[in-house]
Amino acid sequence: MRSIPADLVARYEQQGWWTDETIGDLLAAGLAAAPDAQFRIHSSIRPWSGTFSDVELVARRLAAGLRERGVGPGDIVAFQLPNWMEAAATFWASSFLGATVVPIVHFYGHKEVGYILGAIKPKVFISAEKFGRLEYSPELSADVPIVGVVGRDFDNLLADKPMSGIIETDAALPALIAFTSGTTSSPKGVIHSHRTLGHETRQLSGLYPPDRGSQLTAAPVGHFIGMVNAFLIPVLDGTPINLTDAWDPAQAMALMKSDGLTVGGGATYFVTSLIDHPDFTDEHLPFMRYAGLGGSSVPAAITKRLDDLGITVFRSYGSTEHPSIVGSMYDAPADKRLFTDGNPLPGVEVRLGEDGEIFSRGPDLCIGYTDPELTERSFDADGWYRTGDVGVIDEDGYLTITDRKADFIIRGGENISALEVEEVLMGLPAVAEAVVVAAPDARLGEHAAGVLRLKSGHSMPTMDEVRAHCDRIGLAKQKWPEELHQTDEFPRTASGKVQKFQVRKDIATSA
Repeated sequence: MRSIPADLVARYEQQGWWTDETIGDLLAAGLAAAPDAQFRIHSSIRPWSGTFSDVELVARRLAAGLRERGVGPGDIVAFQLPNWMEAAATFWASSFLGATVVPIVHFYGHKEVGYILGAIKPKVFISAEKFGRLEYSPELSADVPIVGVVGRDFDNLLADKPMSGIIETDAALPALIAFTSGTTSSPKGVIHSHRTLGHETRQLSGLYPPDRGSQLTAAPVGHFIGMVNAFLIPVLDGTPINLTDAWDPAQAMALMKSDGLTVGGGATYFVTSLIDHPDFTDEHLPFMRYAGLGGSSVPAAITKRLDDLGITVFRSYGSTEHPSIVGSMYDAPADKRLFTDGNPLPGVEVRLGEDGEIFSRGPDLCIGYTDPELTERSFDADGWYRTGDVGVIDEDGYLTITDRKADFIIRGGENISALEVEEVLMGLPAVAEAVVVAAPDARLGEHAAGVLRLKSGHSMPTMDEVRAHCDRIGLAKQKWPEELHQTDEFPRTASGKVQKFQVRKDIATSA
């Protein structure tokens, strides 16, 4: 874990951003305050309906069963489950025990899961027998002492008598290890303490509009933000939990009308897949009053389109390492909400390097990686984290992400911003989503390749049409895409981000 400067620790404690409250404390208090709040799983495979107290009972029986088997503070509990009730029970049980919980995205394959289990060496692993691409494989967990499989023997881990209270632990110790969902080829284990995770939960809750309604959470709970939105913020706020284990725009629109559920944002894909759906009508707009967008690049063409529909858009920027760096409030000025990623959130500091790289530090910044060498490279002695993203800060302190360093296309020695070209392509009437990556070029080294996902009923633009559009916009000619590809869907991370490394690999392979 990284060394945190003493003056930062003192400041965070003095401001109340860091307290002695553990995640177990937060959950126990919230569940006691709203025992009758609704908890529902909208699934064609494993639907479930009950209350917070119903799920807490399962969690406390699981905690008692694991405690009987020697699990406690300092032990690691990993789970790979879809957005099911048992995932919440496992997360809550681990927190009651003071253990470190490791959510794993449910569609990770044997390679990723084997890597994660080998890196963390958990005492407990909870999985599902089968769900989509997920299929439990005994050899993956052969070295794990305690294993439970939902649909097979998970219930055998439940004690008859639930555990009362929580097991005390130090709030500065690890509460969660979140593995990045894969914008790079190898997952990174990001360690959060009870203090950093608790502050993030309170901070993110404060960004949400009070009249947001009962939200449907589709982001996988194996992903950091999906987990926080599913298992922590609703308990803190005493609001209903509604989860779905597969993103289906048609199902989401049906739940808007039948259950009054709302969709409040996430990665832009979750919102655009609704408004681009052939069955979408103005009747669905009241259930999409807000769109808090983040987790991937947010094109201005998208925010303007949503604003024109009467949807209040507000953006934020962060990562698994530093979840909430900047963000706009839902009532901020429109130009800031639509066209910047927001200003620094409470306790957060942001500075730019000479090349525009963003450095950040704050009370929700992780305490390091499972890989000590990566920790050493990513954090300096003063507590600053190098994000690897590039941005600009306006005169009011609002940050706008302009690119990732890895997303620069170096054409004949000249850097081209992929994000800039994507913004231009998003202005084409037929384009629902655009991704621009570097493609190999025998003469120049690299050139820009555009990959387009089209709106329903539209045809693929020709290269001449794209060039004419770029010319009208005034984009420098060397930045124009020099090849085009069409896709029905992009490879994505759990949070909806496009896996650009995979897009680049696919284009290079085809070339």
